[in-house]
Amino acid sequence: MSSRTVIRGGLVVTASDELHADVLVEDGRVAALAASGTPAAGAFAAERVIDATGKYVIPGGVDGHTHMEMPFGGTYAADTFETGTRAAAWGGTTTIVDFAIQGVGRSLREGLDAWHAKAEGNCAIDYGFHMIVSDVTGETLKEMDLLVEEGVTSFKQFMAYPGVFYSDDGQILRAMQRAAGNGGLIMMHAENGIAIDVLVEQALARGETDPRFHGEVRKALLEAEATHRAVRLAQVAGAPLYVVHVSATEAVAELTRARDEGLPVFGETCPQYLFLSTDNLAEPGFEGAKYVCSTPLRPEEHQAALWRGLRTNDLQVVSTDHCPFCFTGQKELGRGDFSKIPNGMPGVENRMDLLHQAVVDGHIGRRRWIEIACATPARMFGLYPKKGTIAPGADADIVVYDPHAEQVVSAATHHMNVDYSAYEGRRITGRVETVLSRGEPVVTEREYTGRKGHGVYTPRATCQYLN
Repeated sequence: MSSRTVIRGGLVVTASDELHADVLVEDGRVAALAASGTPAAGAFAAERVIDATGKYVIPGGVDGHTHMEMPFGGTYAADTFETGTRAAAWGGTTTIVDFAIQGVGRSLREGLDAWHAKAEGNCAIDYGFHMIVSDVTGETLKEMDLLVEEGVTSFKQFMAYPGVFYSDDGQILRAMQRAAGNGGLIMMHAENGIAIDVLVEQALARGETDPRFHGEVRKALLEAEATHRAVRLAQVAGAPLYVVHVSATEAVAELTRARDEGLPVFGETCPQYLFLSTDNLAEPGFEGAKYVCSTPLRPEEHQAALWRGLRTNDLQVVSTDHCPFCFTGQKELGRGDFSKIPNGMPGVENRMDLLHQAVVDGHIGRRRWIEIACATPARMFGLYPKKGTIAPGADADIVVYDPHAEQVVSAATHHMNVDYSAYEGRRITGRVETVLSRGEPVVTEREYTGRKGHGVYTPRATCQYLN
């Protein structure tokens, strides 16, 4: 049975174009677009018609950085693949790329299989995986080649978290050299974890235990230093580099310098760094624990450099680094010792709306919104044009977005499995109304109509900025 849907009368916004057009969806894919009101559009016939008059019709968001069910600090991220992907759909995101984790002493395959088992049959939207490489050995390097061939084309390493995920410069160089040969993309958590651990120890010895000290010990200069080092190691290896969750002015400057030199270096930031600051970490009582993530929130003056980087394309992507821990029972593990607060924040549901607010506020334009949230992450991680755009042949991952609706962000109304919102009480202009995933309505006029198991695993090509 063929199924057809027509989305009529909306303003179709992609990274490259804006046009008033009707969109014909057939069997899960975009079949055709035609200017609204023309005979061609009038000829579109379907069982399901969605009226998008006065609304935007945009590609579903691609969130290239999430951590569902991630073990960290003696606990687990609060969102499962079921709850996390449902929340993503509510927020207009139709594809996530999550991180499978290699255990130290274990194979990449074992880690990847474990994450497949968590996700399979549970996701409301489509998903792919990056691979966290925690243990660089000769066997690991061979496995990287195999994973690239089967569609896991990006590998994350950590200059932070000694004793957990940390890789030293030699291990990083070896992995980068392998990626240079097999077409993979190295993603880097760029913070000098060895130096940070010294500062943590010294702060705790002084009795500085509150959440705000998390931000003070993880210094912007140590993010910048690690970013610089990662860039130069990648340059030596002849490999591309993608730096995750860039938060500081000085780190943006390192990426800008590298890109000005013509190096294949890319940067991502996240909504928390664009909209929150150390003022949140310093909230009274233990409230600041809600905002503990790494890289940490920075003083508000860093936001201008991040917005500028997004406008100048020195930063290319906004992902969430969604890694939620409940305040009660999880964040509270760090009462009396900020170093024991699980690092991570919820946000997979809020990204598209916050970035639309940035359009309203004049930080970025409409097409740039779609570029940094949909098209570029799809290209960066080998999913374009199947994902990230509205064009004939693309998956019908489409959001009808009301740019005039107003909402107040709150834990009382969000769908993430976490007991607080990082943006509690924030007024936003713009709201997701209807979401299609491969042509199936998962949110219909603000009602959830999706189901777990609809989302399928999506193997990825290599980074499309390197071809």
